[in-house]
Amino acid sequence: MHKFCIVLAMENIIVAVGSKRGPKLNAVSEAIEGFAAMLRPGARFEVAGTEVETGVGLTPSSREESMRGARNRAQVLLALARTDGANWKYFVGLEGGLDVVVAEGVRRVFLESWAFVSDGTRGYFGRSGGVEMPEALAREVLENGVELSVAIDKFAGAVGIRDAQGAWGVLSGNLISRQEAFRVAVVAAFAPFYNARMYQAARAVI
Repeated sequence: MHKFCIVLAMENIIVAVGSKRGPKLNAVSEAIEGFAAMLRPGARFEVAGTEVETGVGLTPSSREESMRGARNRAQVLLALARTDGANWKYFVGLEGGLDVVVAEGVRRVFLESWAFVSDGTRGYFGRSGGVEMPEALAREVLENGVELSVAIDKFAGAVGIRDAQGAWGVLSGNLISRQEAFRVAVVAAFAPFYNARMYQAARAVI
C-alpha cells in the first residue's frame, strides 16, 4: 500500500505600509495579528514598509487633510506595485494629524490617527480616538507652523518622541501610545475586509 502525503504551501500575504517608522509598522503587525484568522485563515502575513510621499503637510491641520494623507500613501504604494510588479495584497497608509473643532465659541484641537486600507479595488478609512491637545501646544503647531514631532519634544523635554510613545503617549501619560492609536485605526480600516459578511448584509438590508 502506498501512502501519499500532500503538503499544502502556506499562503503568504504581503501587506505594504507607506512608512518605515517602527510605531507604524508595529501597529500594522499587531492589528493583523488580531484579525488574521478572520481575514485569511491559515495564511502567513508579512508587513513591508516603504517610504512614500504624502502630498500633505508634515502635520495635517484638519481631519480632511489627515484622511487625504493616509489615502495618498496607500495610492502611491498601489502605483508602485503596478509599476514594479510587487506582490503586495493590501496597501496601508497611516497619517496622524489634528482635528480643529469650535464648540460654544471655544477652539478645541484633537490629535487623531488615521488609516486607509486598499486591496487595489476597494478602500476604507479607519480612525483612532482623539486626545485633546493643550492650547499652547496646538498654537505652536497651528499658528507658529512647528511640526508636531518637534513641538512635542520641546513640550516634553525629550528627543525622538515620535519614534517612541509619540505625542499620544505624552498627552495620555503613556496609557495610549502612538502605536496603539494607529493599531486601532488599522483594525477599523480593515473591518470591511475581515468582516465582509456583515458589510454585505448591511448593504442588502439598507
